[in-house]
Amino acid sequence: MDPRSQVLLRNIELFNGKVLLAGLPFDELLTELPQALGWSWHAGEYAGLASRFPERCTFSTQLPSAEYSAGVLFLPKSRELTEHLMQELAAKIPGGLLFMVGEKREGAERAAKQLATFGRTSKVDSARHCQLWRCEVTQKPEALGLDTAEKVFTVEAIGQSIAVHSLPGVFSHGRLDLGTQLLLECLDGLPAGHYLDFGCGAGVVGSFLKKRYPDAEVTMLDVDAFAVRSSELTLAANQLDAVTIAGDGIHAAPKQLAAIISNPPFHQGVHTQYQTTETLLREAAEHLQPGGELRIVANSFLKYPPLIEQHLGPCTVLAERNGFKVYRAVRR
Repeated sequence: MDPRSQVLLRNIELFNGKVLLAGLPFDELLTELPQALGWSWHAGEYAGLASRFPERCTFSTQLPSAEYSAGVLFLPKSRELTEHLMQELAAKIPGGLLFMVGEKREGAERAAKQLATFGRTSKVDSARHCQLWRCEVTQKPEALGLDTAEKVFTVEAIGQSIAVHSLPGVFSHGRLDLGTQLLLECLDGLPAGHYLDFGCGAGVVGSFLKKRYPDAEVTMLDVDAFAVRSSELTLAANQLDAVTIAGDGIHAAPKQLAAIISNPPFHQGVHTQYQTTETLLREAAEHLQPGGELRIVANSFLKYPPLIEQHLGPCTVLAERNGFKVYRAVRR
């Protein structure tokens, strides 16, 4: 069981009743708290929870509507998403009782200071390298919509311009990162057909693919509900048509693709994570048509070329700048 869930269960008497568990992990916590309801924005964790507890968990960017006795926020990795979710919970939990649980090294004490802006806050427990905090909400904030938390910025590349709509928690929130900027310079010469923007974030790459190849079918895939919603907002703002999918990894993608284009994730908070990208590189060939291409941007120090060549084909470098490289490979 996740250590954060273990800390909650050490204090199980506090969580009787209809408690909302926001951002809960995929484990046995809902079994131990039979009246609790889950709210997830991670497609993989939600899929596992929904298979076990089909009527007790929601996948959404919006707080599920119900009369909760208390709310528990499992600390997100993004400070901006933490701030947004705390405000939502503090505004909408009827009883005014809010808990936050998170790993110490992920910033639990820092988040507790954010929580304290809503009322009297105290540490309940510290165990399993985690902290559990409690807040009696006395400074109830205004319930603001998700649109008030978005950042809008303009990106220009390949002779085109798009307005990007970015929500809290989405990679490179409110700005264009250097890796994606380099990748956008390497979109020419793709084979005709169906393109996938893997790990689409706010929809920058997928939108430029649609701009550059208006007749192509474009699919945009991300594990995070806030990223998928950001991509939808970006597409709508630029009058572009593409399919968005919430899914955990390349297995959720269509087959017979002409190209997979990606700035794939490798780092999550203090935890370095390569599994999603390595799985993409191992399984890309299963989703590409013969002659289909993989183009990814990655930090230069990451040893991806041998993995690409093992599972896909010869790997070439299309561009290199600011510590990033764009790799290209064609399915044999």
